[in-house]
Amino acid sequence: MKSSHIFQHIRTAAALAIVAFLFPACANAPAQQLAPQYLTSSLQFLPHNFQSPNLVLQALLEEYDRFFADSMRLTQTPGAAVVIVKDSQIVFLRGYGVRVAGGRDSVDANTVFRVGSLSKGFAGVLTGILAQEKVLDLNERVQKHFPEFTLRDPKQAERIQLWHLLSHTTGLPYHAYTNLIERGFSTRRIVTEFFPKAPVSGKEGVFFSYQNAAFCAIEEVMLGATGKTYQQLLEEKIFRPAGMKTASCDFAAICQNPDKALPNFWTGQTWRPDEISPLYYNSAAAGGVNASSADMGEWLKLLLGHQPGIVANTTLDQVFRPVIKTGKERRIFPRWIGRDEASYALGWRVLEHGGDTIIYHGGYVNGFKGEIALNRRDGIGICVLFNANSDLSGVCVPAFFERWRAKREAVLATTNK
Repeated sequence: MKSSHIFQHIRTAAALAIVAFLFPACANAPAQQLAPQYLTSSLQFLPHNFQSPNLVLQALLEEYDRFFADSMRLTQTPGAAVVIVKDSQIVFLRGYGVRVAGGRDSVDANTVFRVGSLSKGFAGVLTGILAQEKVLDLNERVQKHFPEFTLRDPKQAERIQLWHLLSHTTGLPYHAYTNLIERGFSTRRIVTEFFPKAPVSGKEGVFFSYQNAAFCAIEEVMLGATGKTYQQLLEEKIFRPAGMKTASCDFAAICQNPDKALPNFWTGQTWRPDEISPLYYNSAAAGGVNASSADMGEWLKLLLGHQPGIVANTTLDQVFRPVIKTGKERRIFPRWIGRDEASYALGWRVLEHGGDTIIYHGGYVNGFKGEIALNRRDGIGICVLFNANSDLSGVCVPAFFERWRAKREAVLATTNK
């Protein structure tokens, strides 16, 4: 990469950080002139009731829209989609940019992206639903339904419970055998052939180490308990009843969808389009979900407690309850969240910030990037999907919640009149 491009990339990241963290009010200034592709796509795909009777909330959303559109231009991000939910309503839903770098087709509300590790949140909630239905128990041993599950220490393997899988506290070392997922191995094969060879790095329940393969053992547990595949259960228990019309978790489904984004990779000078890869569909619980921003809006409604016929609030309480601090891991939003303010629950990160609890997860797979975050107390959440590993992905969530905190009292006061 040439030094001029390095400097430009660093300068862009620094500018975004300043805009997002130090001067959120500056988004009230007139937006800079954007390229035609952003003008056309960013003015479409709003819900019909976008003109909110809450003028303060309306102003906040318009401010964030200006910030996001300007940041898309600054980072040269090919495409993205944003959905924001307040209480039980989608209040903001927009596509930005194009489905593939250099293309002409705009991103819209139904453009499907890969969501990467945002998939883990679905696994946590699905397990909670099956526990709610008395099919599973979070405290039961993994070997009850997946007797082949084993570790180098067979005694520790016997003690592993479902919540250990979902909270990354089995005791296995960091990303144990993720490389085999990327070689196309099945979860069952990885667990039965390779887990017995992996060193155990800590005691279950007290040692946090982020996983993909071990996390996906929950798929085998569900299969053993129900006789149904993980994909079947996700469709039956979440996608269909929640109204997530274009969501799926298999390679064929996204390939057959004509309204899909393609991944793009930075070459040092420009974004290079690529193809969707079949990798990680063999570990659907960890990284195999496909969804549009419209789908993720319905998901946010469920997560905020507005689908009690699907999942009870008490179940969500259990799924989102912090299990273990993640302070020794890489920092999440280092300019925004302290190292000791981050925990992991069941498929979800829990971030404490200035008296607020933010339920969060980020994801990356195959050139796609995703961010989802919600504040249950305030009844608000956001999801952003990208078709590139853009610098904007690292600041879009803090930028939104800082704006929300600045105007929260005024929004709630107007709502409660």
